[in-house]
Amino acid sequence: MSVIVLPSCLCLNMASCRSAEGRLNVADSEIMFSKRVKEGKPLTPKYTYITTKEDVNSKHGTSITASLEPETFKPNLNEPSDLLEAEQIEKLAKHLPPRTIGYHWNLAFSTSKHGMSIKSLYRAMQDQDSPMLLVIKDSDGQIFGALASGPFKVSEGFYGTGETFLFSFYPEFEAYKWTGDNLFFIKGDMDSLAFGGGSGEFGLWLDGDLYHGRSHSCKTFGNPMLSMKEDFFVQDIEIWSFE
Repeated sequence: MSVIVLPSCLCLNMASCRSAEGRLNVADSEIMFSKRVKEGKPLTPKYTYITTKEDVNSKHGTSITASLEPETFKPNLNEPSDLLEAEQIEKLAKHLPPRTIGYHWNLAFSTSKHGMSIKSLYRAMQDQDSPMLLVIKDSDGQIFGALASGPFKVSEGFYGTGETFLFSFYPEFEAYKWTGDNLFFIKGDMDSLAFGGGSGEFGLWLDGDLYHGRSHSCKTFGNPMLSMKEDFFVQDIEIWSFE
């Protein structure tokens, strides 16, 4: 059984959507959900979710996403992206965790501003507390990356939750969600940053200079190779937070 921590304000709002018989009126709750999006209000505060495979693939979550209006998936960025086009942003937004909906995208790190250094990357994470969207453009011009359930950090082992996923726009957009096979979500040290694992291979790996990377199929996300070639060279990186 999974547990989601809800703030009292959200509980009160959900209570207002109950019928006279005390049952939750799903239609009213979805109307309230869409109204908050139109008003530009965050839908959920930044609580940590205890995520299971059932949460990731729940029919309830899918129905809420499907009921939202298209404008919901046109997030506001605090500055233009040098790597993502508007259509790509909308496609990614549809797969982000529900707790990011309604928040602005803020550019927390980019190699063009902060340099090609994993130390600078970790330094930029110090004041962050939201999920992180890592976008990579390689020397072949391909766009791919990962959504991390929290800020990147140096860790002794793997960390993160089932909100984490990999994605690629090669040859067309696809998001690779947690399979439930293992808990190898994210691992960071001063020499590398890695996502996914199993059978000795990472789904996505970057070196300490943020210059050389590697992608391979992995059990954590059931993904194919994200880039055109297993070994790739990084051209640019952007990391977006949700504030």
